[in-house]
Amino acid sequence: MTTLALSGTAGSTTNGTATAVLRSTRAELLRMRRWPALWTTVTAELLLNLLFGYVFGYVSYRSGSTGGMSEGVPRDQLLADLLPDAIPRVAVQGMPMFAGALVLVLGALVAGNGYSWGTVKTVALQGPGRLTSYAGTLVALALVVVGLVVALFASDVAASLVVSAAEGRPVVAPGAVDLLSAFGGGVLVMLVWTLAGVLVGTVARGPALAVGLGLVWVLAVENLLRGVASIWSPMQRVTDLLPGTAAGSLAGAVGATPVSEPGGTPGVLTTLSGTASVGLLVAYAVAFALGTGWLVRRRDIT
Repeated sequence: MTTLALSGTAGSTTNGTATAVLRSTRAELLRMRRWPALWTTVTAELLLNLLFGYVFGYVSYRSGSTGGMSEGVPRDQLLADLLPDAIPRVAVQGMPMFAGALVLVLGALVAGNGYSWGTVKTVALQGPGRLTSYAGTLVALALVVVGLVVALFASDVAASLVVSAAEGRPVVAPGAVDLLSAFGGGVLVMLVWTLAGVLVGTVARGPALAVGLGLVWVLAVENLLRGVASIWSPMQRVTDLLPGTAAGSLAGAVGATPVSEPGGTPGVLTTLSGTASVGLLVAYAVAFALGTGWLVRRRDIT
């Protein structure tokens, strides 16, 4: 009888926790849906993806220009990169750096605004608890990331079909394995950068400093460290383990053109294998999530 009672209590506690996390997730999604910063980020992601993935490449192809970003790329290859079968490599090429920087900003804003608006204190004192609210925020952000990657792939499909129709080329769909690998890799890369933003926002307890630190790291610090590694070999061991290296290597593993090749995208690398980059990114995702959870639970809310 005592055992049954304890089991019932444990089951009720688990169900209660799951219900509380679900409610927190719904509340967070409602807040984000009405938050201009989310839609600004999504719009910027889609526009940059179309501009750098299709518009600039198509303009170069039609004009016959091989300068700038297209320097050294044959004209036939420019068109091939704009057709539907190239979607897996085109969709992920901006995620290690530019798209990743934007979702890092989003994560930093979500976490940092919780402190500047006083939401964290309110949740801790009157809501379901800090960890429950934090879990709801993570689930909500994960859903946003998946939705964003779906939107990016959908925009690439639409753009590539337009190019195929304009140039009278047959529509050749990408392989299912390649498409799923690129989609899964894109979700993982974007999720890691989002979790990094949440961690920075929690550490800084505000959006402004968190956004600045995150952007400096993604766009400047890692590239500077790789520059140092090119002239001082011991630094290579450090740069090989950076999150940007893992993200860029995963993009390269699924077909994106590395920055070292003609027409390559900044941030795309071939330093690590696909398996190694996935393992390292998963480790970073877990570390970022657990580190933020520890701070949320242990740190004073004032």
